Amino acid sequence: MSQTEVDLKRTVTYEGPAPVIINPGPLGLSAFALTTFVLSLFNLGAGVPSGGPVEVVTGLALFYGGLAQILAGMWEFKVGNNFGATAFTSYGSFWLSYAAILIPGFNIVASYAETDGHALDNALGIYLIGWAIFTFILWVATLRSTVTLCSMFFTLTLTFIFLAAGHLAHMAAGNVPTKIGGALGVITAFLAWYNAASGLFIPKHTFVRLPVGPLSGTV
Repeated sequence: MSQTEVDLKRTVTYEGPAPVIINPGPLGLSAFALTTFVLSLFNLGAGVPSGGPVEVVTGLALFYGGLAQILAGMWEFKVGNNFGATAFTSYGSFWLSYAAILIPGFNIVASYAETDGHALDNALGIYLIGWAIFTFILWVATLRSTVTLCSMFFTLTLTFIFLAAGHLAHMAAGNVPTKIGGALGVITAFLAWYNAASGLFIPKHTFVRLPVGPLSGTV
């Protein structure tokens, strides 16, 4: 092999150390927390009447809860965390699908205008029940992780169940199940922020430590 060929090979072949992929968990958890917090406050009746317009969440659902979480999920695949990859990619997709429901151009809500009066509520209820089932599966997968992570998925499961109940019971806007779901969502958001902070507060950056209550294993 000539010297020219050796130099060319070095040019097209990266011979340095492999790039380091840092922990994407705090990003995914923070994106989930903020988007959940804002929507849950609206469901609870803070700022707008419970059951009222929530379209201000659309931007968050698209870019932070949606796009940022999916990116975090892809990086979790890279670091070999099957649980984190599944959770972040799925909930990122949830927020994108929720944003699509709110965006008139997708014609999702308008398509129910000519149907039975409860068709939209029923559809949203089934949609939320599906996410409750998925979240329950993730909760079971955290039973040997940490108290804070396990608690987050438990309250999120209940959040989806109560929000679904508010739709399937065909109650008026601002009904009790929706408000309970909103309150549980706020708790879930703070648990997500706590878990995110516990991953960010590392010895090389801060002296603050947050206990997470390790159970009998790790996710």
